[in-house]
Amino acid sequence: MQKVSRRDLVALAALVAAVTLVAVAGSAVTLPAIPGWYAGLEKPWFTPPNAAFGPVWTTLYALMAYAAWRAWRVAGPQRRLVLTVFAVQLGLNALWSQLFFGARRPDLALIEVVLLWAAILWSIRIFGRHDRLAAGLMIPYLAWVSLAVALNAAVVLLNS
Repeated sequence: MQKVSRRDLVALAALVAAVTLVAVAGSAVTLPAIPGWYAGLEKPWFTPPNAAFGPVWTTLYALMAYAAWRAWRVAGPQRRLVLTVFAVQLGLNALWSQLFFGARRPDLALIEVVLLWAAILWSIRIFGRHDRLAAGLMIPYLAWVSLAVALNAAVVLLNS
């Protein structure tokens, strides 16, 4: 990989800021809903403990920012595409928390999380055209969102 320039560092800072904004916005609607509404939902046996979500998401947000940055650095004329697919999946990521916890609509969140899953897969494909490691860094995120799809579907079924 080429030498890191000032422009590269600014881009990395912007990507970290973007994922941090999404994380904070998600936490703002999620945390207040956990002790009341979420605690009252029937959940499947494979639901991770609440304490796991913070560390997992922190790690995933760091990986996705770094992955986007790596792909962006080497994408040349396709930098805009790299940023677009990243922005789409990040926007869908932010929307899920708003639907599930904010609006308390697991049914709508289920539809949305399937779109998020597809957008992550799209990101992996686009990132992989430019940097295999960047694509690989998105795999844990895809795996976690795959679990989220199953959890969300189970919550819908168990609480309908």
